[in-house]
Amino acid sequence: FFLGQFTHSGGRGEETAVMSCAISGEICEDPVVSLKSGHIFERRLIEKQISATGRCPITDQDLSKEDLLSVKMHKNQKSSVVKPRLTSSAGIPGMIKSLQDEWDAIMLETYTLKKHLADVRQELAYALYQKDAACRVIARLVKERDQARTALADVQGNMAAAVGKYAPASNEMELEDEKGINAEIVRKMQSTAKKLSNKARKTKVKGLQLSVAKPDEISNYSEVSSHPLHSSSRPGILCLDLHPKSQNLVITGGSDHSAIIFDKDTSKILDTLKYHKKKVTDVLFHPTSNVVFTTSADSTAAIWGPNKKNKFQAQSILGDHKKEVVGCTLHPSGDYLITASMDASWCFWDVETATCKAKVTSEKISKGYTKVIFHPDGLILGGATADSTVRIFDVKQQNNVHNFTGHEGNITGLAFSENGYYLGSADETGVVKMWDLRKLRNFHTITTKGALTDLTFDASGMYMMLTGSKVQVYTVKGFSVVKEFDDHTNTVTSAMFGKDARFIASTSKDRTLKFYAAS
Repeated sequence: FFLGQFTHSGGRGEETAVMSCAISGEICEDPVVSLKSGHIFERRLIEKQISATGRCPITDQDLSKEDLLSVKMHKNQKSSVVKPRLTSSAGIPGMIKSLQDEWDAIMLETYTLKKHLADVRQELAYALYQKDAACRVIARLVKERDQARTALADVQGNMAAAVGKYAPASNEMELEDEKGINAEIVRKMQSTAKKLSNKARKTKVKGLQLSVAKPDEISNYSEVSSHPLHSSSRPGILCLDLHPKSQNLVITGGSDHSAIIFDKDTSKILDTLKYHKKKVTDVLFHPTSNVVFTTSADSTAAIWGPNKKNKFQAQSILGDHKKEVVGCTLHPSGDYLITASMDASWCFWDVETATCKAKVTSEKISKGYTKVIFHPDGLILGGATADSTVRIFDVKQQNNVHNFTGHEGNITGLAFSENGYYLGSADETGVVKMWDLRKLRNFHTITTKGALTDLTFDASGMYMMLTGSKVQVYTVKGFSVVKEFDDHTNTVTSAMFGKDARFIASTSKDRTLKFYAAS
């Protein structure tokens, strides 16, 4: 059946049903019925609606012109239809009705707009959610990219290690006659020692003593800057070195397996050196070349040089040791490096070729090394072993020529005075012993409170510095305390004098690098 509006009219007792449009409410002149909904419409109105929206205005269903069926009326029925008067001309009630219809239309339109607004808001919320999800995906991809770059750097380092370890083996037959500290190496070492003879060293030291800071100046030093370095997840700086020529450059080694090159003047990190898999135990600048050395508890040492982007990368991995490499020391010529290990061996390396010329072990030495240092003339090597013994070696012959005993704890600091006559050693019980290399005896002992971690002399030989719970500066003549610095909040691991002792740098397990100078 058809849904529509019917107007009843007629005369002489007759009634005629007249259909009205479901859109306009007026009597249809050309009525059509929707086959989908059953509503009756004026053809021209519904066709306009279909052309505009393609949907039924009453049910909001899809509607096409093919879904419309014409409604035929008898001639006599058409002629008997009398159009009613318009409501607008029906007086005040008609006007009120018209206003009511307009109000209803406005309300319906408002409802439609509100519904549309709600839909737009939902679409906007969905779009914002998509943007947020996209940002999270991008962040994850950036993180994965960085991890991939780190992994690539590790692979490059491993490749460098493989090249450094196996490349010499491929030429084993050619290099066989060059193994050991041969005559050419001895000649170079003796030539360097001649240039650094006692007379030349004495003249140099006297010159330095004229320009070095006086004790009353050092006593007025205070902390001038502090810089947190290395990862906070593995806190602790274990070693440092100052560049011999460019004193603004500092390199530190940390528990986080990395080394950092820091510029004191700009207070900026210049480079981070990552290769080692365990803590870095020692760091060292080459005095004349753009090269640095690192040693690690992962049983390796590394020679670092700049790449095309002027960033340091591991160019050679020195992997002849079997246990933790505790330290390294550079020959005064800069051509040879010695590394010492807890495996009770020390290795003599050619820096240019990164080849091990000699690996020195002895049946008499069963305990591993804790410290190693070259004598200023480069012909003697000082080493400390875990049996609390200070050992002196003839580098040319690789012989243990003398031992100093007397310490009761592990030796944690070892250094030659610049004049070449004295050797200082410090241990974990807080004892410092000074050894006379000419008379081969202990001539002075200092007992401090708490364990010591390092010992060093300044270039003039006038001052000695100890580290442990704090930094302590002594005069070598008389061994009186000049100044103590207790600014670190954890164990001080290392300290060094700047040029002419005009500043002091120290590192600690509190993850800071501190500088002390006149304020």
